[in-house]
Amino acid sequence: MLQFIQNIDNAIILYIQNNMHNPILDRFMIFITTIGNAGAIWIIISSLLILSKKYRKIGFISIFSFLLAVLLGESLLKNIVQRSRPFENFEAIKVLISKPASYSFPSGHSGFAFAVTGVLAKYFRKNRFLLYIFASLMAFSRVYLFVHYPSDVISGAILGLVCSKISFYILDSENNDFNISI
Repeated sequence: MLQFIQNIDNAIILYIQNNMHNPILDRFMIFITTIGNAGAIWIIISSLLILSKKYRKIGFISIFSFLLAVLLGESLLKNIVQRSRPFENFEAIKVLISKPASYSFPSGHSGFAFAVTGVLAKYFRKNRFLLYIFASLMAFSRVYLFVHYPSDVISGAILGLVCSKISFYILDSENNDFNISI
């Protein structure tokens, strides 16, 4: 089963590498992935929400979801699975960004993006489509830039959405004692 998934991952990533790259898209994907480095865009958005009295609760839930994704994805799963990155397995491919030193599975960028987007989409329903498009672009940028396999970003996205659900349950549920009322 794992070899089957690896074969699909290889076919998709090589198709993207061989058929989609162009100078404009290269620059766009580098930009999208760069603003997600270390979760920067999600920390900034969450911090801005926390600064606003009206949106403070949303900011706390989103930063909690982000931190949960860091804990489960970056600290736990990456070190358990220890999957090598695509550029390590296909050394002839030129990588357009600095090569990440951590393991590949799951994608942190995808996990962070969907953890915070899952929260924001609940509270900013009118913008949820755009939020999910942005999170998906960030996830896709990781495959496009040859630093993650498709299954890494899909798993990261699922992990992020699970983190947002856990965050709602812990911080926004009317049935528990942890409900934030700021």
